[in-house]
Amino acid sequence: MTLDGQVAVVTGGTRGAGRGMAVELGAAGATVYVTGRSTRREASPLGRRETIEETAELVTEAGGRGIAVRCDHMDPQDVRALAARIEAEQDGRLDILVDDTWGGDQWIEWKPLWEHDLDKGLQALRNGLETHLITLHTLLPLLVRRRGGLVVEITDGDDMFNDRYRGSMFFDMIKVALTRLGKMLKDELDPYGVTSVSLTPGFLRSEEMLEHFGVTEETWRDGIAKDRWFAISETPRYIGRAVAALAADPDRARWSGQALSSGVLAKHYGFTDLDGSQPEASRYFAEVYFGDKKEADVADYR
Repeated sequence: MTLDGQVAVVTGGTRGAGRGMAVELGAAGATVYVTGRSTRREASPLGRRETIEETAELVTEAGGRGIAVRCDHMDPQDVRALAARIEAEQDGRLDILVDDTWGGDQWIEWKPLWEHDLDKGLQALRNGLETHLITLHTLLPLLVRRRGGLVVEITDGDDMFNDRYRGSMFFDMIKVALTRLGKMLKDELDPYGVTSVSLTPGFLRSEEMLEHFGVTEETWRDGIAKDRWFAISETPRYIGRAVAALAADPDRARWSGQALSSGVLAKHYGFTDLDGSQPEASRYFAEVYFGDKKEADVADYR
């Protein structure tokens, strides 16, 4: 699997799934523009320590070429500047767009709509949905002009999971809308040979999630004592390998308009997580968490 010579943009590439996807695209040989607001000179409002420069360096170490670009995807001018930079540096070439901005957890309240702070809810919508629309509006012309590219809308939950209410109206609307975006784009992009999908990780062991459980990547299994469902969790590199496999597949158009998961693509393409396992979080939650196989062995799902 090689993406030598291909150019990708991973928005929200600072940490979590964004970092995992950027690194795996780099490992396949791609040039990856890593965008976000957290830099070594200026932290984002989230105030976390991860930076886009670190991710870009990891991309290069993996075998690709990482390019860090400070970009606020709520600001159309910032995204236009990103497009202009790609025009100048890559002769306008863009093969892969991974639309992964989020950063809305800080504004989500798990309470009824009428009790949810309205300003926070609308801010979450702007951060989680408007950013995707701005990015698509500005960068899709590069893909359409070149033809044959890939757009991946990163969401949270597949159709099975999101068929159920997600516990907060604003959160639910954002995640379902992103899944819908990946599907709707098929109708607009198919005539130009561009494949569009939505993609979700399973139970993601992001930097923040590891901290929440008080574990490291090396000791993550200790977190199962706090939450048995953590046993099905996966690293950010797993969804990264899903994106890389899609991008390298000459027949990827077969997936166009579908809502996919890292586990489903792992079974199809044969890649594994870093530990050699193949977590099937979607099937696990359908059959065990929501289903009647409460005593099932998690080993049968990874």
